[in-house]
Amino acid sequence: MNATTPTKIAQTLPYFTSLFHPSRGVENIGFLNLWTRSRRGFSMKKIAWSLEKSDGNVETKVVFVSPATEDYAEEAIEAIKAGKILDVPTNTLYGFACDACSLEVVNSIYEIKGRKHTSPLAICVGDVHDIQRYAVTDHLPHGLLDCLLPRPVIVVLRRCDSNILEKSLNPGLETIGVQVPDYKFIRAVARGSRSSLEITSANLSGQPSSINIKDFENLWDHCAYIYDGGILPAGRAGSIVVDLTKLGKYKILSPGSAKEETVAIFERHSLLEDGTVD
Repeated sequence: MNATTPTKIAQTLPYFTSLFHPSRGVENIGFLNLWTRSRRGFSMKKIAWSLEKSDGNVETKVVFVSPATEDYAEEAIEAIKAGKILDVPTNTLYGFACDACSLEVVNSIYEIKGRKHTSPLAICVGDVHDIQRYAVTDHLPHGLLDCLLPRPVIVVLRRCDSNILEKSLNPGLETIGVQVPDYKFIRAVARGSRSSLEITSANLSGQPSSINIKDFENLWDHCAYIYDGGILPAGRAGSIVVDLTKLGKYKILSPGSAKEETVAIFERHSLLEDGTVD
């Protein structure tokens, strides 16, 4: 394949587009929808793109884009078990997802995002009762977690002594952020993987978060599969992050998109806001 191939394809296929990503050293990227396959009324797309690099070499890669429905959960589960990285929608943002108990793949997430290893990552579990496998919850009021989750909330708790999480995940920290998104697809994947998922926003570190798969096209080639949930309605605020490590106290670390409702739940359970400064 010579260096003019992407140009010839673009001339003959009108739905090819050209993009420029100087940060990746790529001069032209052409996208092509090769085929679709129907499954129970849904369409899975196989998308290939040719990359004409600044040195004249051309590389072709393929990515699968599927609807984020439970019909495709088994496919995603097998990919997670195989150590792959997926892109998935949650109830707030699109995120990169992988097995939180795998050293190699967790480190890959940091590299893809250009994120410092000192910046903590949260995990995702399928159901509220799974949280106790990874974090200490016995100091919390009865029923609190069931009221908080599944919603756009990340609770920060102390790790269990017998924590099975990969040690490289948030090294040096005794706490872990846990979420149970209000999104059936990703919860089904977390359940089926029989592990916890590491999910972090699908963007380069410091860049705007993604609410549409088009927002992170420049990162598609890092994912085995991309699951499309359309444009997410919550905006780019993300989840509220709350520290619940202290008995009878809560501390908001990041306000997110559900602050008022979350604070009201804390008040109903007689928790007081922790006003101390770290």
